[in-house]
Amino acid sequence: MMEKKIVLTRPAETPDAAPAQASDSSRITVELPQPTPPYSREKTGSTPPPLWGRLGGGEQLPSPMDGGERRRQSRRLLLQGAGVLAVSAAATATLAPQSASATPKGQEGDAVPAMRTIRFRGQPRTGMASGKPALPSAAVIALNRMGFGPRPGDIAAFNALGSTDIDRLTAYVDQQLDPASIDDSACDALIASYAFETLGKSQAQLWAEHIKSDAAKDWRYRRLPVWETERVAFVRLLHSKRQLTEMLADFWHNHFNVYGWDSWIQSTFVHYDRDVIRGNILGNFRKMLGDVARSPTMLYYLDNQSNSGGNPNENYARELFELHGLGAENYFGVRKTTDPEIVDGEGKRKGYIDSDVYGATTCFTGWRIDGDTGLFKFDAASHFPYSKVVMGEIIEDFLGEEDGNIVLDLITNHPGTARYIARKLCRRLVSDNPPESLVQAAADVFYANRTAADQLKKVVRTILLSEEFRTTWGDKIRRPFDFAGALLRATQCNYDPKLDNFFWWYNAMGQSLFGWHTPDGYPDVASAWNSTMPILQRWRFVNDILEWKIGGEGADKDNKRIVVDGILPTDVATPEEIVDFWSQRLLGYLLPAAERAEIVEFMAFGRGTDSDLPPDQIVERLRYMIGLILMSPSFQWR
Repeated sequence: MMEKKIVLTRPAETPDAAPAQASDSSRITVELPQPTPPYSREKTGSTPPPLWGRLGGGEQLPSPMDGGERRRQSRRLLLQGAGVLAVSAAATATLAPQSASATPKGQEGDAVPAMRTIRFRGQPRTGMASGKPALPSAAVIALNRMGFGPRPGDIAAFNALGSTDIDRLTAYVDQQLDPASIDDSACDALIASYAFETLGKSQAQLWAEHIKSDAAKDWRYRRLPVWETERVAFVRLLHSKRQLTEMLADFWHNHFNVYGWDSWIQSTFVHYDRDVIRGNILGNFRKMLGDVARSPTMLYYLDNQSNSGGNPNENYARELFELHGLGAENYFGVRKTTDPEIVDGEGKRKGYIDSDVYGATTCFTGWRIDGDTGLFKFDAASHFPYSKVVMGEIIEDFLGEEDGNIVLDLITNHPGTARYIARKLCRRLVSDNPPESLVQAAADVFYANRTAADQLKKVVRTILLSEEFRTTWGDKIRRPFDFAGALLRATQCNYDPKLDNFFWWYNAMGQSLFGWHTPDGYPDVASAWNSTMPILQRWRFVNDILEWKIGGEGADKDNKRIVVDGILPTDVATPEEIVDFWSQRLLGYLLPAAERAEIVEFMAFGRGTDSDLPPDQIVERLRYMIGLILMSPSFQWR
């Protein structure tokens, strides 16, 4: 059979550039898409500027390189590591089982280690994997779904917590649900060493200094609170032992999503993250709902700051029902309040209708932020004082601020809210489509404890100790934030939050922190993240981060921030042993046979897979091999 060769090309970048052509039938041209940054939708539907070259989001900063140079560098980095997998994936989709070869060129024209031969076994594959992966250990499941993946030593520490998987999981869950008992002083000290300016400021201080002061005329200073919140999030993700706290903070930031880089939101964002979100993640949902409703962040984001009796604005009230509380699954549309279909056999509301949104809108008129202090205030002059009807309940005249509290109580105490919040938590912690039995079990705990100070802690514990949690794997993939965290932790990357280049690479994957413009938050299902471009951007991120240098002017400026040398035991020398060692180190388990075989062959490069490699070949290919494991389907699961 004639061997076919694969030629990687790019679409033409200029109108008169001719596309690459295969000169004969033995060549197959695989066209790679031009890398373009993903973007979040504005509420108006417009497209924001490119993600690189900005201070986290919003205003443009000069890029450290022009667009052409960045494209050239990106392509070189893509070919340095992901080229092997890119060729493999493209060829699998294009060819019947046969052999192919490709030898990409590296930076500065040096030949980069390439796979000698790509073997195709005939099974169908996608960008992620074929079929569902095998169930790993309880340690792998817990460390990946309760946090951002294991660091070296974490699996051994988990396994030391008990004699059975259930004992170990129970001990770990209870430990993580009591974050105050976890010594996180090392992480705290590291954060302090970066001398962030805003993380300890009160709500009033943030308002006074970053909105009202003359210094706030400088947009960088005005934006500093959200910028520092973004940067410290990655420090905590990488170094904090309170991993469940970080996972839940990310969950609730998406549940109560705001676009953090907005002019009126960015300056008090430290308060929103620290006091409103993190201050309530294991507490009471009603308290959290009230804190969100009164925060300057949400009052400005959903325009309730301008909601008045004479000029009602329904934005906040609508999202309160649809996203924050009952959820769209409990929306019955435009109906009359007398429609028998919207009540159960006891005459209680099954869900909400449009008139409830309009009634709630008037209840929240006059909820304001004091322009002088930045604190919540109720403006009676802007409030609609007369009676309202919400969820079938009549709210009496002249109750003032209490109108809004009644609406929050009605939503919190509805069984539909319990099911909706439980479903979202199960989706985050277990699977994209969690079983209804687990959702209902968590909802029952939520509803029964709706006045308890630790309501959410009890709900989360119910989910984490369920059989479904410990017996489910491969029903979720990592979103970019999860993926970046897992990579940083597994490789023990020397991450520096003050350096912008990490965020140019990270943001291109499509989940810039606090950067989703619409109030629904980043999607939490695999279908949003496992198509061609999101996976390609992950491969590029791997290449960028593996080549990330210390920089600066010190003697170590050319050292890589991810160290791979000196870790491999001296008695591990065959391609199979090397791949297995690093699979265990990065994943916590051995790669599946199909993924393992291709990476082993890459490492062997023509030698026997069970024969010792010469030291120079190990050094030459090791970093690229690690990159392939990080790009593999197995590293995407959680």
